Amino acid sequence: MKSLNRGWMIPAGLLVLFWGVWGAFSSKPTDLYGYPEEMVYIIWSLTMILPAAAALRRERFDRRPVAALYGLLAGLTGAGGQLVLFQALSDGPAYLIFPVVSLSPVITVLMAVALLRERINRLAVVGVVAALVAILLLSIPGGGGGGHSSGPWMVLAAVVCVAWGAQAFFMRKAAVVGVNDATTFGWMTISGLLLIPVAYLMMGSFPSGAPWQAPALTAGTQVLNAVGALFLVMALSRGKAAVVAPLTNALAPVLTIVLSLIVYQTLPTIWAAIGIVLALAGSTLMVYSDEKRGEDAAEPELAAKVPS
Repeated sequence: MKSLNRGWMIPAGLLVLFWGVWGAFSSKPTDLYGYPEEMVYIIWSLTMILPAAAALRRERFDRRPVAALYGLLAGLTGAGGQLVLFQALSDGPAYLIFPVVSLSPVITVLMAVALLRERINRLAVVGVVAALVAILLLSIPGGGGGGHSSGPWMVLAAVVCVAWGAQAFFMRKAAVVGVNDATTFGWMTISGLLLIPVAYLMMGSFPSGAPWQAPALTAGTQVLNAVGALFLVMALSRGKAAVVAPLTNALAPVLTIVLSLIVYQTLPTIWAAIGIVLALAGSTLMVYSDEKRGEDAAEPELAAKVPS
């Protein structure tokens, strides 16, 4: 069987670039101009319309109730996580927040074990253990270096981790029942827009007196986030998930960490550095084992459908 199609490499590379830069600079509108993180969320949700429209030009929108159910569950957990993430980035450093967020596959794996009675393989167990050790190391007070210690941002990052882990679980459930990626992405966009009133109520009123650079910088960074999500859909549709998912899951946070360390002009302590490495390694192992198991399970099905 020939599966050396390299068409996934360009969108995967662009995904790493877009998400890596977005993660490092997402908090800049708040840091530089005091722009409310709720307003950052509102602009992000609007930028999702562009990649959603592009995705739905390629695939038909699935109107089944089951597609709406899993699409909304995936969308609301994902958008809710985004809303909390922007708050976390306004309080803490991206180079510590994103390693914690990258541990979301732990939640996905645990949900699959608890709700679907799936068995966890040895590689995933190693990933879970590495993730737990990483959380402990990243939680050491003052472990971030540069005066950053564990605080509200750590709790918020953990909430995002849980939300995005649940989102991945619901996205997988959607795929299992035959919902195409564009439909799920469309519901994710709708969910993001549905939470705009929540963000507005949290904010109280639209910011007045903010310089034009604030919304412009916000739109620029959040377009990177939204279009990066579309690149992920494109990469997964062109390449093996067992290769694409772990690669992008590891490299995008690495780029964020490197860029944000340069921006903050600081270095983490040795414990935080080890925690960052363990978080990325554990997350990558879990994503790889999960996607590889899914592809291995699908191959006999595919072979059975091919006439001999």
